[in-house]
Amino acid sequence: MSETAEETVTTPVPRGGVVAGVLRSARPKQWLKNVLVLAAPFTAGKIGEAGVLADAGLAFIAFSLVASAVYLVNDAVDVEADRAHPTKCKRPVAAGIVPVPVAYGAALAFFALGMAVGALTRWELLIVLGVYAAVQLGYCFGWKHQPVIDLCIVASGFLMRAIAGGAAAGIVLSQWFLLVTAFGSLFMVSGKRYAEIVLYERTGAKIRSSLRKYSASYLRFVWAASAAIVIMAYCLWAFQIRQETQDSVWAVVSMVPFVVAVLRYAVDVDGGNAGEPEEIALNDRTLQVLGLSWAATLIAAFYS
Repeated sequence: MSETAEETVTTPVPRGGVVAGVLRSARPKQWLKNVLVLAAPFTAGKIGEAGVLADAGLAFIAFSLVASAVYLVNDAVDVEADRAHPTKCKRPVAAGIVPVPVAYGAALAFFALGMAVGALTRWELLIVLGVYAAVQLGYCFGWKHQPVIDLCIVASGFLMRAIAGGAAAGIVLSQWFLLVTAFGSLFMVSGKRYAEIVLYERTGAKIRSSLRKYSASYLRFVWAASAAIVIMAYCLWAFQIRQETQDSVWAVVSMVPFVVAVLRYAVDVDGGNAGEPEEIALNDRTLQVLGLSWAATLIAAFYS
């Protein structure tokens, strides 16, 4: 460790600075991803039931806390690499605001609190939370350097969020739901990685070391295959929903905004401009309109 790094770590900081640093390391902005816990109740037509909505809300809180625990561990494990990074060096743990032992202690506290909240619903949610934490910790401690495995692990994080909502509310997940969420997650993750490589090839911008093991053509193949599967799976699922909702045409109509939304998202990916999925969702007004249109057609299918 360099002399400068030692000074950064040992410089005392106010207690409030440590607490604020822990909260920053918990990455509350990333909690938007956990809205996916509402996917299972919504597609099952039970989002309007108070009990189901309450269980999904608890699943959201529990998943947010457990995910924050993983973020803290990740920052503690990668502290040396982050200090050498031009932007990640500003993270509280890398900057010395949050000592590494404090980060681990906070991670344990977040995880315990998340499991306690999850226990207020069903035991199945605790299993999902435990599996998520175990897989993500494996990613932090080395699996992120394994080609393909890293893509699948990151994608599984989105999938398990969607499964968590069903586990908390006691909803049996259909095969189509699992296929759409699984390949939809892989589509977003591989697309983001592909966009990063395209940006690197065009501008020479710094990219994560794990991406050097991929080629743009390979990631484009994974991205395109995932898009094709998720569109096909959703269309077949929509026809099944139509049969289950007394031949409501709205389930079939929902395919239009869904497919257009996938193609719209692909525009950002192909242009090398795709950032975090939640950032795209918040900044792309057209994508937001398509999402609302898709939700409206499904609401019409389930409740009309």
